Amino acid sequence: MKRLLKHPNRLSVKRRVLRNLWVGAALLLLAPLGAAEERDEEGAGARGERLTLKIAVLGPGDQLYFWWGHIALIIEDEAAGSALFYDYGVFSFENENFFTNFALGRLLYSCRASPAGASLYGYVATNRDVTVYTLDIAPEKREEIRRFAEKNVLPENRDYYYHHFRDNCATRIRDIIDRAVDGQFKERFGGAPGRYTLRQHVRRHTWFSPFADWLLNFLMGQDIDTPLTVWEEMFLPSEIGRRIEDFRYLDPAGIERSLVKSRDTVYTARNRPAVLEVPPRQWLRALPVGLGIAGFFTGLSRLFRNGRRPALYRAIFGWSNALLGLFFGLAGATLFFMTFFTNHDYTYHNSNILFINPLLLAAFPLGVIYAASADGKRRLFAAQILRSLWTYTFFGCILSIVITLFHGFHQQNQVTQALVIPFALTLSFIPRWIRAFQKRDAGARAGH
Repeated sequence: MKRLLKHPNRLSVKRRVLRNLWVGAALLLLAPLGAAEERDEEGAGARGERLTLKIAVLGPGDQLYFWWGHIALIIEDEAAGSALFYDYGVFSFENENFFTNFALGRLLYSCRASPAGASLYGYVATNRDVTVYTLDIAPEKREEIRRFAEKNVLPENRDYYYHHFRDNCATRIRDIIDRAVDGQFKERFGGAPGRYTLRQHVRRHTWFSPFADWLLNFLMGQDIDTPLTVWEEMFLPSEIGRRIEDFRYLDPAGIERSLVKSRDTVYTARNRPAVLEVPPRQWLRALPVGLGIAGFFTGLSRLFRNGRRPALYRAIFGWSNALLGLFFGLAGATLFFMTFFTNHDYTYHNSNILFINPLLLAAFPLGVIYAASADGKRRLFAAQILRSLWTYTFFGCILSIVITLFHGFHQQNQVTQALVIPFALTLSFIPRWIRAFQKRDAGARAGH
């Protein structure tokens, strides 16, 4: 019994000795790793001391896809004598199936590093605003951002699927800034209410081109009419510039710093349409156009009243209807395609499709028949169907207004409504119904 009692004690002593030996060995092995990590942090800080981080905010350009400006990260390395321009907005029309992918909403963008001086000169040469913000970032964070940017430009990492509002050149830079300040940028602006909706921000940049402004906003549905946070507004490069200027954060040592150390205006564009501070009410511009089209058809009817020069009247009236149908039918077909067959999610939930859709394409052959056919019955049939189409368009437009009274419908499409309602009403059956009612009412009064 004593031996049995002593034996386990000897075993436990041996186990304790072996355990201590293993722990000691582990500590000896881990100590160099801890020291290596400490040395690596010190090395990162020393390397970061030689780095300068800058944000370049570039103004609008000539082409439509440049109207919203651009932004890039610049990293200057004093030791290497280099300054690299990290651009997250690179694409090429030469890419395989570029236009097909663009149409379907599957556009690949890339990140590329290029010499900063040459890149900035390119923007100056094309008459675009160039503003450079030098950031006050702790040295170890500068090195972290440099490594992150270098990783981004690797072939296996550089491509991403572009989204106009949620993942673009600006949102990528916004996220890098947030990384540099350990999430304090998003903490400050992630829940802060923004100034405008996406549609209003778009219109601040497109106001000077009536057709492009109308078409872009016609194609975009109600999902871009919801309130934004400041964080979401920074899909625009200029909004990032606006927010970083006065932003303050706590660095790793707990010291409060201004994010921007200095702001340099490298170049100011000349004779370029300004980006509006307040979005315009574009329906005030669309309404006169709609009234003008309606007035044209009203005047046409009065000019050729009493059957004078009927062939000329039919030609003008028929071809005018054909062209209206072709224009709005193509717009409606584009909207139908983008809504149901592409990844352009900002076109979804669009009430414009209630009254402008591919059905209006039928007005083109009908108008041609009315203008050119010698058969009176065919002309009458074409005229009746044309009026039916425009009657449908008018009531569809009214429906798109009425549904905004109900919860869940909030699309701001007054521009298209103001454009379409006047001429759709004029070309519909409604004026005839009104005249018929007036005649019956007049006859009823005469009978009394």
